[in-house]
Amino acid sequence: MSFQRTVREYRPLVAVSAPIAGIQLAQVALTTTDLAMMGLMSVKAVAAGGLAITMYNQLRTMCVGAVTPVGNLVAAAAGRSHARARGPGGDDPGGDGRGGGKAADDPGEREIDDVARGEVRESLQASFLVATAVGVLGALALVVLSYALTLFGEDAGVLALARPMMIVLAPGLIPMLWLNVLRQFAVGMRRPGSLLGITIASVAVNAGLNGAFIYGWAGFPRLGLTGVGLATTSVQVLTFLGFLMIVRRDSHLAPLLSVRGWKADLSIARTLLRLGLPISLTYGSEAGITSVATLLMGGFGPGALAAHNVVNQCAYIVYQSNIGLSQGSSIWVSRAVGQKDTGEPARTGHRALTLSAVLMVAVGLVYVAAPDPVLGLFLDDGTSQSALSVAHTLLFFAIAHQFFKGAQNIGVGLLRGLGNTKSGFHYTLIGYWAVGTPAMLLCAYVLEMDAAGVWAGLCAGFAATAVLLLRRFRRDLRLQGGESSALSAAVAGRADPAGRADPAGRPDPATASASPAEGKAEAGVGAEGRKT
Repeated sequence: MSFQRTVREYRPLVAVSAPIAGIQLAQVALTTTDLAMMGLMSVKAVAAGGLAITMYNQLRTMCVGAVTPVGNLVAAAAGRSHARARGPGGDDPGGDGRGGGKAADDPGEREIDDVARGEVRESLQASFLVATAVGVLGALALVVLSYALTLFGEDAGVLALARPMMIVLAPGLIPMLWLNVLRQFAVGMRRPGSLLGITIASVAVNAGLNGAFIYGWAGFPRLGLTGVGLATTSVQVLTFLGFLMIVRRDSHLAPLLSVRGWKADLSIARTLLRLGLPISLTYGSEAGITSVATLLMGGFGPGALAAHNVVNQCAYIVYQSNIGLSQGSSIWVSRAVGQKDTGEPARTGHRALTLSAVLMVAVGLVYVAAPDPVLGLFLDDGTSQSALSVAHTLLFFAIAHQFFKGAQNIGVGLLRGLGNTKSGFHYTLIGYWAVGTPAMLLCAYVLEMDAAGVWAGLCAGFAATAVLLLRRFRRDLRLQGGESSALSAAVAGRADPAGRADPAGRPDPATASASPAEGKAEAGVGAEGRKT
């Protein structure tokens, strides 16, 4: 295969994934800035702030999972629209038979029809309703958790610093989820770059607000570590409002936008929840094993916990490229399903995994060649020698950690693109809790590897999950290769308009039994995709 052909085949996926990864990196820069400014305070502040951020991320990722499917709903609706425009036996809208032509490279170039426009608006209304309800519940849960952490034997001084930070972080979950609805909408329409600029700007705003609230700059109250949480919540509100203004001015997105969650069709909201709940539990399971690792690290002292928080942040930064590939490949698979292209999902999966492996190898070489500059971003010269030693050791484990965690996240995205959101949750239960957690306890305490044992267990859990998910994806491709139209209906929670289904997914009686395959999809598969 020539280099030019390789670039041409990978370019569409990169065009969608790279802006998503950039957005993710800009968002992570918020917490990275927070952690760096905590490091200027004390090791205990890093330990407490890192604990608060970990708990916040636990709930944040679970809440985000509830609205993540809107991107796939939007992408599938657009794909069906393009399939209808193409007509039976028509040319591939991508231009090369594989969705990789000029139109595929130019997001938003092709307009969608009125049927798809209605579907997108209905999906957005339902998503804003779900986001608001889930955000309120998540905020309440974070406040309760700030007090419940005393049950885990954490250092009392660390908890005294972490609790007020968690409380002021809690209300920011609501605008954060509204922002994610808009983000998934833009991703589904293949216009994620419109969010990148406002997200980058939020990093600078966050840094300024951190200084204002931590140190009392410009007459603001001096709040210390609590000010970090207040700055983050303020940035979530400002970023949502800023991106909402951008979307309203986008000629492709504005006509499709509807934020009126109070007018949502409850049947579509239920479809979104049926898809989103397994994703939420999957994200929660992933964040949960990281939270367990953080709690275990607390038992080895503030120095080990600080080292863990720093190395975990390094790995988390790199992980954002895999999130971009996961979401980008998921969108491409959903589009392919809507367009009835049975070969594109497998090609997309191969490209995403290949790009991820290349990136992880490159980052791993940086960790090996220059560990001190990497850790020096977060730990200053005053850091204890024991904490630095632990951080150096964990950085080597982070190489395998990033590779396996990235592969499993891409697997989750590929399955979500097929409409299968349940398998991700089922397999994370096995990989994280039946393999990873026992491995952490075994290595850390029985084998007396201490902090390194916790990370060895994390690597084992992510590796097992990656293998299970990717095997399931290949299996679903083999079993469902001839049922793309049925899968499209499953992903969207409604039948293709050619089948005269209403927006809630109830097929017209005259066409409900058009074929055994379609009947099986509607009666047995449902909105969640194939049964496991």
